[in-house]
Amino acid sequence: MANRMSKGEFIALVAMMFATIAFSIDSMLPALPEIGAQLSPDDINRAQLILTSFVLGMGIGTFFMGPLSDAFGRKPVIYVGSALYIVSAAVAWASSSLELLLIARVAQGVGCAAPRVVAMAIIRDLYSGREMARIVSIAMMIFTLVPAVAPMLGAGMIALTGWRGIFVSFILFSMITIVWMGLRLPESLKPANRRPLRLPLMASSAREMFTHPTVRVSIFVQTLCLGMLFTTLTMVQPVYDVIHDSADSFPFWFGFVALMSGSASLLNAALVIRVGMRRLVTWALGAQIVITLGVISLNAMPLSPNLSFAVFVFWQTSIFFMAGMTMGNLNAIAMEPMGHIAGMAASVIGAVSTVLAAAIAAPIGLLFDGSLTPLTTGILVMSVTGFGLMLHMGRIENRLPA
Repeated sequence: MANRMSKGEFIALVAMMFATIAFSIDSMLPALPEIGAQLSPDDINRAQLILTSFVLGMGIGTFFMGPLSDAFGRKPVIYVGSALYIVSAAVAWASSSLELLLIARVAQGVGCAAPRVVAMAIIRDLYSGREMARIVSIAMMIFTLVPAVAPMLGAGMIALTGWRGIFVSFILFSMITIVWMGLRLPESLKPANRRPLRLPLMASSAREMFTHPTVRVSIFVQTLCLGMLFTTLTMVQPVYDVIHDSADSFPFWFGFVALMSGSASLLNAALVIRVGMRRLVTWALGAQIVITLGVISLNAMPLSPNLSFAVFVFWQTSIFFMAGMTMGNLNAIAMEPMGHIAGMAASVIGAVSTVLAAAIAAPIGLLFDGSLTPLTTGILVMSVTGFGLMLHMGRIENRLPA
């Protein structure tokens, strides 16, 4: 790879592959009220399913993309997944009912799983250990720029072309990514290292992962961190609109929060070599518990509208910041012992954590009742559980031989 692509360009390409996810989710946020009013006027709140259906499809696709990339190589799988993503975006653009749009979003999520999972496997092909965590953190830092601008881009597309124009932007974004990869990135998995696509081998690999105690705990904690992030994303637009009457300024505040929280990945990249992945995740979840308890206490008091809004923006930033301090580390912790089955490992980690996180986020999002109670309660329960599991991981590591 060094002869074709520098480390900096590699990180930028990986970040763009990761960003396909954020762009496909965050740019839809400003469109939810309009889509709900047009396609589901009897229950506008169902428009939130546009987000969780995409996440569900991504989780399903994640399970298959890694094993396919282990068998056929990394790049061919990204090509096929991107093609499905593009075709599904075109179907969503032409949808005349919410049901067809949701089906297209599930299929789009399946296709999006290819760049998400295979990019992680490519990183594992080329790097390991804390250096791998550092590469992922830097890529995630660049990736956070997309959530910062995606709602504004979505709002701009809505103003110019209506909500359907957003799906055209998805097609263009994916095409740029695969052309860049095709021209500049060599195949990272040599034919001699490929594993046949056999169900017994897949079952054996999955069993190996879930019998490894550190990997197992890491997957469960990643599920909870993703659950907090997805739950916030599904409810953030209604919170701005209904509770704080700030629907018009929502894209700008969302961009501001994403930019502020983007520094988490930079901080993580600077600290992870010295401090270690497990400690940083534990500290981040502990801080989230304290902050969320503070927000719950403040919401019980009679606050002015401006102060209440400021508290929510700070809390939203803390949740996004926590994600930046945890996701890359948790992926690296789980992938480190699984280098010999990197594609399968990336698939299992992504599939299990994403599907379960979507299953957590969807019902909480539908509980929105014009207050922060469902969101704050959900975040508190998940952060406390994740913190406890990370302490348990520390005890497991202490029992393992040096």
